[in-house]
Amino acid sequence: MKEGELCTRLESLARPRVLIVGDLILDRYIWGTVERISPEAPIPVLAARSTETRLGGAGNVAANLRAMEAEVEILGVAGQDERGETLAGLLEAIGVEHAGVLRLSERPTTEKTRMLGSGAQMLRVDWETTRALSDADAARLVHGVARRVARASAVVLSDYGKGVLCEPVLRAVIEAARAAQVPVLVDPKGTDYARYRGATLLTPNRKEAEEALGRKLPQLSDMPRAVRDLMQAAGVEAAVITLGPDGVYYLFGAEEGHVSTVARAVFDVTGAGDTVIAHLALGLAAGLEFEACVHLANHAAGIVVAKSGAASVTRAELAAVLERGQRGTGSVCTRVELLRRRTEWRAEKKRVVFTNGCFDVLHAGHVAYLREARSHGDVLVVGVNDDASVKRLKGQDRPINALADRMTVLAALEMVDAVVAFAEDTPLEIVQSVTPDVLVKGQDWAEKGVVGREWVERHGGKVVLAKMLPGRSTSAIVERMRAPVATPETRKT
Repeated sequence: MKEGELCTRLESLARPRVLIVGDLILDRYIWGTVERISPEAPIPVLAARSTETRLGGAGNVAANLRAMEAEVEILGVAGQDERGETLAGLLEAIGVEHAGVLRLSERPTTEKTRMLGSGAQMLRVDWETTRALSDADAARLVHGVARRVARASAVVLSDYGKGVLCEPVLRAVIEAARAAQVPVLVDPKGTDYARYRGATLLTPNRKEAEEALGRKLPQLSDMPRAVRDLMQAAGVEAAVITLGPDGVYYLFGAEEGHVSTVARAVFDVTGAGDTVIAHLALGLAAGLEFEACVHLANHAAGIVVAKSGAASVTRAELAAVLERGQRGTGSVCTRVELLRRRTEWRAEKKRVVFTNGCFDVLHAGHVAYLREARSHGDVLVVGVNDDASVKRLKGQDRPINALADRMTVLAALEMVDAVVAFAEDTPLEIVQSVTPDVLVKGQDWAEKGVVGREWVERHGGKVVLAKMLPGRSTSAIVERMRAPVATPETRKT
């Protein structure tokens, strides 16, 4: 489907009610830097700088649906502990109904703590109990579930293998949904998909599908048979297999096909499956045709993997990506437009990265540099010197390419979210306007001093000196272009 058609579907998308049943997880992130090895053991020392808690598992599905403005109710289990209180507070903060969450004194709240140094995950520590709920606790969890299902337009079963979706819970929820003719979408776990019999749709990734079927699925040509085998084994009506960089394959009634991946810089795939099932549930609950549901979910996943950790996508973000694809170019902004978008990014708690340069003749070094810059946050803004300032900096015979052309090429790169021009000799004024969370410059600026460093650090941000790809520079390319072409006559002399 074309982006224009998807924009129309998104604009008309209702705000249905979705019930989620599954494993609640508290995701904790500890960010820092690694600058030395421990004297106690040959391990890196993480100098912690910040920490954050987010909703994971079924909670991340809820967060994705709420970001898309759906009404959400959730059923699950948490401990009578501090983590459980934190989890309840996060659900409350985004407007998820959670009165049906069962609090158990003998079962701790599941928590995954991820430690990240210089943008890379170094270690994960899990606190969990994975035993199945007792029959008594399962009965308490699903008490009144028929009433909850009847109020919803779709049900999501989010299975992370932590014991909540045991047989009694699955049967009660699926049978209630079938009686109410409400679709049930399952993010499965394990190899026994028959336990989900009676549900509507399965959404395994390629690895999960391979484990369930007991065979490898290396080729796209393997998918038509795979989705049918999964549907038969599970006794469901439809299946979607997410294929990472290869996109999505789906079969739903008479609708079958492959959707190519949406090319974006990948920062973290954590929770991408939650985003897919959330958007599929939203679309089905709102009455969209399934092809549109898959395309929208695929675009949403493409946004999420460019973020750090479990994340979600708002309607505005999804609309912006679709509009960008429709234009066939990225977002070239005026300063006023950029500041408006900066306000939106702040509201969405996105980490904004800023870098700048002339970018006269774009080459592989620029691409590698921009990709690294984007890895330090959720949004990359690129400031570009206008033609007059390039002449003052580089000489009267520069730039080779005019400002409009340079900005258009930059905006077309998948890792760039916004491009803005500046006429000053330094980017200080625009850095102060944007006040990025991260200011990136090349390592060659270490001795020269990074313009805007003091401002960014004074406002709680940081400066990163990115590695430069050896042997690549615009000046060298220009010199090679201007060098006389060797001819047989000149070679003889």
